[in-house]
Amino acid sequence: MAVPDAHLRILSTGGGATLQDAGRHGYMRYGITPAGPMDPLAHAAANRALGNERTATAIEVSLGGISLTAEDAPLDLAVAGGSFRIDLDGRPLPTAVALTLRPGAVLTIKAGRSGAWCYLAAAGRIEVADTLGSTATHTRSGFGGLEGRALRSGDVIPIIRSQPAIGEPAQLVSPWLERPADRIRVVLGPQADFFPPSEIDAFLANPWTVTARGDRMACFLAGTKLSHAGDYNIVSDGIAMGAIQVPGDGLPIVLMADRQPTGGYPKIATVIGADLGRLAQAQAGSVLHFASVSLEQAVAARRAEREALAEPVVLTPVIRTNLSSEYLLGLNLIDGVVG
Repeated sequence: MAVPDAHLRILSTGGGATLQDAGRHGYMRYGITPAGPMDPLAHAAANRALGNERTATAIEVSLGGISLTAEDAPLDLAVAGGSFRIDLDGRPLPTAVALTLRPGAVLTIKAGRSGAWCYLAAAGRIEVADTLGSTATHTRSGFGGLEGRALRSGDVIPIIRSQPAIGEPAQLVSPWLERPADRIRVVLGPQADFFPPSEIDAFLANPWTVTARGDRMACFLAGTKLSHAGDYNIVSDGIAMGAIQVPGDGLPIVLMADRQPTGGYPKIATVIGADLGRLAQAQAGSVLHFASVSLEQAVAARRAEREALAEPVVLTPVIRTNLSSEYLLGLNLIDGVVG
Protein backbone atom coordinates (compact mmCIF):
# COMPACT_ATOMS: atom_id res chain seq x y z
CA MET A 1 0.00 0.00 0.00
CA ALA A 2 1.15 3.53 -0.78
CA VAL A 3 1.90 6.01 2.00
CA PRO A 4 -1.02 8.41 2.59
CA ASP A 5 -0.28 12.14 2.59
CA ALA A 6 -3.54 13.29 4.21
CA HIS A 7 -6.29 11.94 6.43
CA LEU A 8 -9.97 12.43 7.17
CA ARG A 9 -10.83 12.28 10.87
CA ILE A 10 -14.38 11.36 11.84
CA LEU A 11 -15.41 13.77 14.59
CA SER A 12 -18.89 12.32 15.06
CA THR A 13 -21.40 10.11 13.32
CA GLY A 14 -24.92 9.00 14.08
CA GLY A 15 -24.19 5.54 12.67
CA GLY A 16 -24.65 3.87 9.32
CA ALA A 17 -21.70 5.50 7.54
CA THR A 18 -19.45 3.02 5.70
CA LEU A 19 -16.74 2.91 3.06
CA GLN A 20 -18.11 1.66 -0.28
CA ASP A 21 -16.63 1.17 -3.72
CA ALA A 22 -18.72 -0.21 -6.61
CA GLY A 23 -19.08 -3.58 -4.87
CA ARG A 24 -17.54 -7.04 -4.49
CA HIS A 25 -18.72 -8.84 -7.61
CA GLY A 26 -18.25 -12.43 -8.76
CA TYR A 27 -18.56 -14.16 -5.39
CA MET A 28 -22.32 -14.65 -4.94
CA ARG A 29 -21.95 -18.35 -5.81
CA TYR A 30 -19.76 -18.65 -2.71
CA GLY A 31 -22.37 -16.93 -0.53
CA ILE A 32 -20.57 -13.56 -0.46
CA THR A 33 -22.77 -10.50 -0.88
CA PRO A 34 -21.50 -7.71 -3.20
CA ALA A 35 -22.34 -4.77 -0.87
CA GLY A 36 -21.42 -1.51 -2.64
CA PRO A 37 -23.44 1.73 -2.74
CA MET A 38 -27.17 1.89 -2.14
CA ASP A 39 -27.37 4.63 -4.79
CA PRO A 40 -24.79 3.70 -7.44
CA LEU A 41 -25.46 6.79 -9.57
CA ALA A 42 -24.92 9.27 -6.72
CA HIS A 43 -21.78 7.36 -5.65
CA ALA A 44 -20.43 7.62 -9.20
CA ALA A 45 -21.40 11.31 -9.45
CA ALA A 46 -19.40 12.28 -6.36
CA ASN A 47 -16.34 10.50 -7.72
CA ARG A 48 -16.72 11.88 -11.25
CA ALA A 49 -16.93 15.45 -9.91
CA LEU A 50 -13.35 15.06 -8.65
CA GLY A 51 -11.91 13.23 -11.64
CA ASN A 52 -11.83 9.88 -9.82
CA GLU A 53 -12.85 6.60 -11.40
CA ARG A 54 -16.60 6.31 -10.91
CA THR A 55 -16.07 3.04 -9.00
CA ALA A 56 -13.61 4.53 -6.47
CA THR A 57 -14.07 4.15 -2.72
CA ALA A 58 -16.17 6.85 -1.04
CA ILE A 59 -17.91 7.33 2.29
CA GLU A 60 -21.59 6.40 2.19
CA VAL A 61 -23.47 8.56 4.71
CA SER A 62 -26.85 7.50 6.10
CA LEU A 63 -29.53 9.54 7.88
CA GLY A 64 -27.32 9.39 10.99
CA GLY A 65 -25.06 12.00 9.39
CA ILE A 66 -21.36 12.63 9.86
CA SER A 67 -18.94 15.37 10.88
CA LEU A 68 -15.27 15.31 9.85
CA THR A 69 -12.10 17.31 9.33
CA ALA A 70 -8.92 17.07 7.27
CA GLU A 71 -5.54 16.37 8.83
CA ASP A 72 -2.00 16.89 7.47
CA ALA A 73 -3.07 18.54 4.19
CA PRO A 74 -6.07 20.08 2.39
CA LEU A 75 -8.43 17.65 0.66
CA ASP A 76 -10.74 18.17 -2.29
CA LEU A 77 -14.09 16.53 -1.48
CA ALA A 78 -17.42 16.12 -3.25
CA VAL A 79 -20.83 15.22 -1.81
CA ALA A 80 -23.76 13.93 -3.88
CA GLY A 81 -26.94 11.98 -3.19
CA GLY A 82 -30.04 12.86 -1.21
CA SER A 83 -30.96 16.39 -0.16
CA PHE A 84 -28.87 16.37 3.00
CA ARG A 85 -28.00 19.49 5.00
CA ILE A 86 -24.31 20.26 4.49
CA ASP A 87 -22.27 22.99 6.14
CA LEU A 88 -18.61 23.98 6.33
CA ASP A 89 -17.72 25.61 9.66
CA GLY A 90 -21.39 26.51 10.04
CA ARG A 91 -21.74 27.92 6.51
CA PRO A 92 -24.63 26.23 4.66
CA LEU A 93 -23.70 24.61 1.34
CA PRO A 94 -25.72 23.11 -1.54
CA THR A 95 -26.87 19.50 -1.21
CA ALA A 96 -24.51 18.50 -4.05
CA VAL A 97 -21.18 20.26 -3.64
CA ALA A 98 -17.42 20.10 -4.17
CA LEU A 99 -15.01 21.91 -1.88
CA THR A 100 -11.51 22.01 -0.46
CA LEU A 101 -11.51 20.96 3.20
CA ARG A 102 -8.54 22.48 4.99
CA PRO A 103 -7.03 21.11 8.21
CA GLY A 104 -9.04 22.29 11.19
CA ALA A 105 -12.16 23.12 9.18
CA VAL A 106 -15.23 21.02 9.96
CA LEU A 107 -17.59 19.59 7.34
CA THR A 108 -20.94 18.42 8.69
CA ILE A 109 -23.57 16.39 6.85
CA LYS A 110 -27.03 15.86 8.37
CA ALA A 111 -30.31 14.36 7.19
CA GLY A 112 -32.35 16.80 5.14
CA ARG A 113 -35.75 17.20 3.51
CA SER A 114 -35.43 14.14 1.29
CA GLY A 115 -33.10 11.26 0.48
CA ALA A 116 -31.66 8.54 2.67
CA TRP A 117 -28.04 8.27 1.45
CA CYS A 118 -25.30 10.57 0.23
CA TYR A 119 -21.69 10.00 -0.81
CA LEU A 120 -18.55 11.85 0.18
CA ALA A 121 -15.65 11.26 -2.22
CA ALA A 122 -12.05 12.47 -1.85
CA ALA A 123 -9.92 13.49 -4.83
CA GLY A 124 -7.28 10.80 -5.12
CA ARG A 125 -7.72 7.48 -3.33
CA ILE A 126 -8.98 6.31 0.04
CA GLU A 127 -6.20 3.93 1.04
CA VAL A 128 -7.67 0.90 2.77
CA ALA A 129 -6.94 -2.77 2.11
CA ASP A 130 -8.99 -4.74 -0.40
CA THR A 131 -10.96 -7.81 0.63
CA LEU A 132 -11.51 -10.11 -2.36
CA GLY A 133 -10.67 -7.24 -4.68
CA SER A 134 -13.00 -4.66 -3.17
CA THR A 135 -13.12 -2.17 -0.30
CA ALA A 136 -16.94 -2.34 -0.02
CA THR A 137 -18.08 -2.73 3.58
CA HIS A 138 -20.48 -5.55 4.44
CA THR A 139 -20.97 -5.20 8.18
CA ARG A 140 -22.91 -8.44 8.70
CA SER A 141 -19.95 -10.51 7.50
CA GLY A 142 -17.21 -8.10 8.65
CA PHE A 143 -15.80 -7.65 5.13
CA GLY A 144 -14.10 -4.61 3.62
CA GLY A 145 -13.89 -0.96 4.52
CA LEU A 146 -12.36 -0.12 7.87
CA GLU A 147 -12.11 -3.37 9.84
CA GLY A 148 -15.33 -4.58 8.20
CA ARG A 149 -17.51 -2.24 10.25
CA ALA A 150 -19.36 1.04 10.08
CA LEU A 151 -17.36 4.20 10.69
CA ARG A 152 -17.38 5.68 14.17
CA SER A 153 -16.17 8.77 15.98
CA GLY A 154 -12.37 8.98 16.16
CA ASP A 155 -11.72 6.91 13.03
CA VAL A 156 -8.96 8.24 10.76
CA ILE A 157 -9.21 7.48 7.04
CA PRO A 158 -5.95 7.63 5.05
CA ILE A 159 -6.00 9.43 1.69
CA ILE A 160 -3.55 9.37 -1.21
CA ARG A 161 -4.60 12.75 -2.52
CA SER A 162 -4.48 14.46 -5.86
CA GLN A 163 -3.47 18.11 -5.92
CA PRO A 164 -6.25 20.29 -4.39
CA ALA A 165 -7.78 22.47 -7.08
CA ILE A 166 -11.33 23.42 -6.04
CA GLY A 167 -10.83 26.06 -3.36
CA GLU A 168 -14.15 27.78 -2.70
CA PRO A 169 -17.22 25.49 -2.64
CA ALA A 170 -18.90 24.79 -5.98
CA GLN A 171 -22.31 23.25 -6.64
CA LEU A 172 -22.53 20.01 -8.61
CA VAL A 173 -24.93 20.55 -11.50
CA SER A 174 -26.26 17.39 -13.14
CA PRO A 175 -29.87 16.78 -14.19
CA TRP A 176 -29.68 13.14 -13.16
CA LEU A 177 -29.08 14.07 -9.52
CA GLU A 178 -32.77 15.09 -9.34
CA ARG A 179 -34.65 11.80 -9.48
CA PRO A 180 -38.07 11.66 -7.79
CA ALA A 181 -38.88 8.22 -6.39
CA ASP A 182 -42.65 8.22 -6.88
CA ARG A 183 -42.66 5.70 -9.77
CA ILE A 184 -40.15 2.85 -9.82
CA ARG A 185 -39.73 0.78 -12.98
CA VAL A 186 -39.60 -3.02 -12.67
CA VAL A 187 -39.28 -6.08 -14.88
CA LEU A 188 -41.83 -8.71 -13.83
CA GLY A 189 -40.48 -11.99 -12.43
CA PRO A 190 -38.60 -14.23 -12.16
CA GLN A 191 -41.47 -15.88 -10.24
CA ALA A 192 -44.40 -13.73 -11.40
CA ASP A 193 -46.26 -16.97 -12.21
CA PHE A 194 -46.61 -17.58 -8.46
CA PHE A 195 -49.22 -14.77 -8.42
CA PRO A 196 -52.64 -14.62 -10.10
CA PRO A 197 -52.92 -11.97 -12.86
CA SER A 198 -55.22 -9.94 -10.59
CA GLU A 199 -52.46 -9.74 -7.96
CA ILE A 200 -49.90 -8.63 -10.56
CA ASP A 201 -52.33 -5.88 -11.53
CA ALA A 202 -52.78 -4.92 -7.86
CA PHE A 203 -49.03 -4.84 -7.31
CA LEU A 204 -48.67 -2.33 -10.16
CA ALA A 205 -51.80 -0.27 -9.43
CA ASN A 206 -51.70 0.08 -5.65
CA PRO A 207 -49.56 2.59 -3.72
CA TRP A 208 -46.80 1.26 -1.47
CA THR A 209 -45.38 3.01 1.57
CA VAL A 210 -41.72 2.70 2.57
CA THR A 211 -41.54 1.65 6.23
CA ALA A 212 -38.94 2.58 8.85
CA ARG A 213 -37.85 -1.06 9.10
CA GLY A 214 -35.47 -0.92 6.13
CA ASP A 215 -31.69 -0.81 6.04
CA ARG A 216 -28.89 -1.63 3.59
CA MET A 217 -30.19 -5.19 3.34
CA ALA A 218 -33.79 -4.52 2.34
CA CYS A 219 -36.59 -2.01 1.84
CA PHE A 220 -39.85 -3.12 3.50
CA LEU A 221 -43.13 -1.91 2.01
CA ALA A 222 -46.59 -1.49 3.53
CA GLY A 223 -49.87 -1.55 1.59
CA THR A 224 -52.64 -3.89 0.50
CA LYS A 225 -51.39 -7.44 0.97
CA LEU A 226 -50.81 -9.60 -2.07
CA SER A 227 -52.02 -13.19 -2.38
CA HIS A 228 -50.06 -16.04 -3.89
CA ALA A 229 -51.54 -18.45 -6.41
CA GLY A 230 -50.50 -21.35 -4.19
CA ASP A 231 -47.52 -22.07 -1.98
CA TYR A 232 -45.23 -19.13 -1.21
CA ASN A 233 -42.10 -21.25 -0.72
CA ILE A 234 -39.69 -21.96 -3.56
CA VAL A 235 -36.33 -23.68 -3.85
CA SER A 236 -33.88 -20.98 -2.79
CA ASP A 237 -32.23 -19.24 -5.72
CA GLY A 238 -29.96 -16.24 -6.29
CA ILE A 239 -31.01 -12.74 -5.32
CA ALA A 240 -30.25 -9.76 -7.55
CA MET A 241 -30.20 -6.25 -6.10
CA GLY A 242 -33.72 -4.92 -6.53
CA ALA A 243 -35.45 -8.33 -6.38
CA ILE A 244 -38.91 -7.94 -4.81
CA GLN A 245 -39.79 -10.93 -2.64
CA VAL A 246 -43.31 -11.50 -1.36
CA PRO A 247 -43.28 -13.73 1.75
CA GLY A 248 -46.29 -15.33 3.41
CA ASP A 249 -47.59 -12.08 4.91
CA GLY A 250 -48.14 -10.69 1.39
CA LEU A 251 -46.08 -7.51 1.85
CA PRO A 252 -43.24 -6.92 -0.65
CA ILE A 253 -39.60 -6.73 0.43
CA VAL A 254 -37.09 -5.16 -1.98
CA LEU A 255 -33.62 -6.68 -1.52
CA MET A 256 -30.81 -4.12 -1.66
CA ALA A 257 -27.00 -3.85 -1.55
CA ASP A 258 -26.41 -5.98 1.58
CA ARG A 259 -29.00 -8.62 0.59
CA GLN A 260 -28.59 -12.29 1.33
CA PRO A 261 -27.13 -14.32 -1.59
CA THR A 262 -30.19 -16.59 -1.93
CA GLY A 263 -33.85 -16.49 -0.97
CA GLY A 264 -36.78 -18.89 -0.79
CA TYR A 265 -39.77 -16.61 -1.39
CA PRO A 266 -41.20 -15.93 -4.87
CA LYS A 267 -40.04 -12.70 -6.51
CA ILE A 268 -42.90 -10.88 -8.19
CA ALA A 269 -40.62 -8.37 -9.96
CA THR A 270 -37.15 -6.83 -10.01
CA VAL A 271 -36.35 -3.11 -9.88
CA ILE A 272 -34.37 -2.09 -12.97
CA GLY A 273 -30.76 -1.05 -12.40
CA ALA A 274 -31.34 2.58 -13.39
CA ASP A 275 -33.99 3.00 -10.65
CA LEU A 276 -32.22 1.28 -7.75
CA GLY A 277 -30.86 4.54 -6.39
CA ARG A 278 -34.23 6.26 -6.69
CA LEU A 279 -35.79 3.56 -4.53
CA ALA A 280 -32.91 3.59 -2.04
CA GLN A 281 -33.33 7.35 -1.54
CA ALA A 282 -36.98 7.04 -0.48
CA GLN A 283 -37.27 7.92 3.21
CA ALA A 284 -39.66 6.13 5.55
CA GLY A 285 -43.21 7.28 4.83
CA SER A 286 -42.58 7.86 1.13
CA VAL A 287 -45.33 6.56 -1.15
CA LEU A 288 -44.41 5.01 -4.47
CA HIS A 289 -45.85 3.02 -7.36
CA PHE A 290 -44.28 0.35 -9.54
CA ALA A 291 -44.43 0.44 -13.35
CA SER A 292 -43.75 -2.63 -15.48
CA VAL A 293 -41.27 -2.23 -18.36
CA SER A 294 -39.75 -4.66 -20.83
CA LEU A 295 -36.24 -6.04 -20.59
CA GLU A 296 -35.34 -3.95 -23.63
CA GLN A 297 -36.56 -0.79 -21.91
CA ALA A 298 -34.56 -1.66 -18.79
CA VAL A 299 -31.40 -2.10 -20.85
CA ALA A 300 -32.03 1.20 -22.66
CA ALA A 301 -32.44 3.00 -19.31
CA ARG A 302 -29.15 1.54 -18.06
CA ARG A 303 -27.44 2.61 -21.30
CA ALA A 304 -28.76 6.16 -20.91
CA GLU A 305 -27.44 6.22 -17.34
CA ARG A 306 -23.94 5.22 -18.47
CA GLU A 307 -24.01 7.84 -21.22
CA ALA A 308 -24.97 10.49 -18.66
CA LEU A 309 -22.06 9.46 -16.44
CA ALA A 310 -19.70 9.89 -19.37
CA GLU A 311 -20.56 13.60 -19.43
CA PRO A 312 -18.56 15.93 -17.15
CA VAL A 313 -20.10 17.03 -13.87
CA VAL A 314 -20.46 20.82 -14.01
CA LEU A 315 -19.18 22.76 -10.99
CA THR A 316 -20.81 26.16 -10.42
CA PRO A 317 -19.28 28.52 -7.80
CA VAL A 318 -21.43 29.03 -4.73
CA ILE A 319 -22.26 32.71 -4.20
CA ARG A 320 -22.40 33.69 -0.52
CA THR A 321 -25.42 35.79 0.39
CA ASN A 322 -25.18 35.55 4.19
CA LEU A 323 -22.16 37.58 5.35
CA SER A 324 -22.27 37.07 9.11
CA SER A 325 -19.93 38.99 11.41
CA GLU A 326 -18.28 35.68 12.39
CA TYR A 327 -17.56 34.91 8.73
CA LEU A 328 -16.15 38.41 8.00
CA LEU A 329 -13.95 38.38 11.09
CA GLY A 330 -12.63 34.98 10.09
CA LEU A 331 -11.44 36.35 6.76
CA ASN A 332 -8.91 38.66 8.53
CA LEU A 333 -9.65 41.45 6.03
CA ILE A 334 -7.44 43.99 7.90
CA ASP A 335 -3.72 43.23 7.76
CA GLY A 336 -2.48 46.19 9.79
CA VAL A 337 -3.19 49.63 11.28
CA VAL A 338 -1.83 52.92 9.92
CA GLY A 339 -1.35 55.76 12.44
